Amino acid sequence: MQVSESITRKSASNLALAFILLPKERRAGMAALYAFCREVDDIADDESLPVEERRRRLSLWRTDVRSACENRVPGLPVVRELQPVIAQYGLKYSRFDELLRGVEMDLDIKRYATYEELDAYCYRVASVVGLLSIEIFGYKNPGCQDYAVHLGKALQLTNILRDVRSDGERGRIYLPMSELQRFGVAPEDILECRYSPRFYELAQSVAHRARGFYWQAREALPAEDRRAMASAELMGSVYWRLLEKLQHHRFNVFDSASTRLSKPQKLFLIARTWLRVWRGALTPNYGVP
Repeated sequence: MQVSESITRKSASNLALAFILLPKERRAGMAALYAFCREVDDIADDESLPVEERRRRLSLWRTDVRSACENRVPGLPVVRELQPVIAQYGLKYSRFDELLRGVEMDLDIKRYATYEELDAYCYRVASVVGLLSIEIFGYKNPGCQDYAVHLGKALQLTNILRDVRSDGERGRIYLPMSELQRFGVAPEDILECRYSPRFYELAQSVAHRARGFYWQAREALPAEDRRAMASAELMGSVYWRLLEKLQHHRFNVFDSASTRLSKPQKLFLIARTWLRVWRGALTPNYGVP
């Protein structure tokens, strides 16, 4: 797992941070899954490469992970490390294919017309990762799958709100065009980093939708699986706190104010989540209406 663990350590992401709550074997499995997700996402975002070259490389990753799922020998180091994880936890090729379809959407789509279109993207790049992850975490109740879908969409919408500026610098706008029109925000306002009361109302509306998914995740999590989902619950807590921080800044992601959590804040959330889960707290500490 050396390659995967190196990628995970270097990423310093919130997702990688959540692995700290896992037993060693499951932590290694999640490092392998995360490394796969990180590598394919980086390919899609590498604008130094022509789109068709990125598409070709993603196709190679699809072929390789299919080999891994079908018990053939993969060629890529990350996929080789992922193969025993696939076998041990029964990870399905269809999930990896769906994830890659989501990543490939970034090659062609710079705008989403409606929430329906955006939901399909969020499901593929976030909920599917959640569905793969809960197999590694281990669960008893099939209702955990609904939990993973809802939480994935909540986290992705929070990411989208946080990254409006950086996405705009790439020419991407994930906020639905129908919502921009409803609130009177022109695409150029986002691309040119123009904050306004209209943008605040737009972001507030998207945040309300995200909170709905947090609440649905909170309600869907089976009580018997709360301990197994400790890492996912940490993710929910971290991103819920991030959403609150964005709200505090009135969603002005265009200025220089940091919209990321500090290391002490993250450490506090790790400790609090661990204590709540292992004391048997019955409800998540996010998603409160």
